[in-house]
Amino acid sequence: MAQPARMSRAEFDALVEAELPIAARLGFRLDEFEHGRAVARAPYAVDFLRPGGTIAGPVLMALADYAMYAVTLSMVGHVALAVTTSLNINFLRRPEPRDVLAEGRVLKLGKRLAVLEVTLRSEGEAAPVAHVTGTYSLPPR
Repeated sequence: MAQPARMSRAEFDALVEAELPIAARLGFRLDEFEHGRAVARAPYAVDFLRPGGTIAGPVLMALADYAMYAVTLSMVGHVALAVTTSLNINFLRRPEPRDVLAEGRVLKLGKRLAVLEVTLRSEGEAAPVAHVTGTYSLPPR
């Protein structure tokens, strides 16, 4: 049986609103949230477009980081100083001008580091638009 998340989706949303307001302003939200896995959404906004009519890279990177934050906190609970220490993104194909979904999962959770992976897709498309790996640093308990 799967382990329950260490915080609820409502607790995560409240934490983001209070401590990461840029994600709330961008409209990011969780579609799924469970221990070690999350699916985050960036609702389409014309402000996210870059020349050529595609979703801008900084939006994709921010959404991936938001998904990694959710995955990390799903496993360790509310840890205010859990921070990104690395983020590597590979842009694979042009994202369509529609919602973007970021499916994040943990690769390894240690005492001080969480290593994570995120696949980004345009809503309704099977092929990924980007692949992200990253690491979160966890403060000593």
